[in-house]
Amino acid sequence: VQLQASGGGLVQSGRSLRLSCVASGVIFSINTMGWYRQPPGKQRELVASITSGSSTNYADSVKGRFTISRDNAKNTVYLQMNSLKPEDTAVYYCNAVRLRSSAGIYSWGQGTKLTVSS
Repeated sequence: VQLQASGGGLVQSGRSLRLSCVASGVIFSINTMGWYRQPPGKQRELVASITSGSSTNYADSVKGRFTISRDNAKNTVYLQMNSLKPEDTAVYYCNAVRLRSSAGIYSWGQGTKLTVSS
């Protein structure tokens, strides 16, 4: 399984950015997929998830600002991030979500780094 996240970068506070993650070697359509992030010096956390039926869930810290979506035909999950804040600075990863624990199921890819400047 390979999880390739992309789209990060350096942006100013208040701006928008969209992340993409392509999953290969997995039956993408049946999995709940999630976006996780790991801020500098902190633990990785799940910020958004989307089920195979496209039901979504968000961490309180990003609710109303981030939108997760998926394209099963492309084995791709997206994270649209609006109204970015400096506290959104982190390395962002995607993974299939283990439902009982919210942990990632597969080995982590390299992630994509987002830096939000104030």
